[in-house]
Amino acid sequence: MLICGILSSLLYVALNIFVPMQWPAYDIASQTVSELSAIGAPTRSLWVWLCAPYTLLMIAFAWGVWKSATGNRPLRVAGGLMIAYGALGIIWPFAPMHLCVILAAGGSTFSDTMHITLGAVTEVLYLFALGFAAAALGRQFRMYSIATFLVLLFFGVLTFLDAPDVSKNQPTPLIGVWERINIGVFLLWVVVLAIVLLRKEKKSELV
Repeated sequence: MLICGILSSLLYVALNIFVPMQWPAYDIASQTVSELSAIGAPTRSLWVWLCAPYTLLMIAFAWGVWKSATGNRPLRVAGGLMIAYGALGIIWPFAPMHLCVILAAGGSTFSDTMHITLGAVTEVLYLFALGFAAAALGRQFRMYSIATFLVLLFFGVLTFLDAPDVSKNQPTPLIGVWERINIGVFLLWVVVLAIVLLRKEKKSELV
């Protein structure tokens, strides 16, 4: 189950390379990941179907974190938060955003509101999971997690500042870069957490 964390990150990276290639007009630098699954986007169905395995892998990994937390309450809380984070992946397909052109024309619906809400809840869940996991494991992992948090905070602010222009269909030349840095940093953190816990399990088996 812990290996599923590594696989989930590799899969998500692959999806962010493969799916945009199926939409020639899509610009990775200036468009958000959410636009790949937007209502009316040519890649919507492909993204939704290919993301399903990511959701399953993340839930399996989160369960593995939970199971690894014998006697370690902060790690168990982190596992629980990550289970909730993974489970939100089941809801995401039912709350897509509209394309920017539609939003700028006043075509926003409850689905767009749900999309923003899910995004906020998702970010809160994985930031708290990061914090509890950092408290649960050694000093090196704690320092790495703090550095990860700072990077997430910095590029999260940059993404937030550009976000209003998405709904106005105004130029956002680097919002895709900011968002993908944030996603990549989190995916890497999941891989590192998986490796740390796998090593911990191996040591406990040798004792």
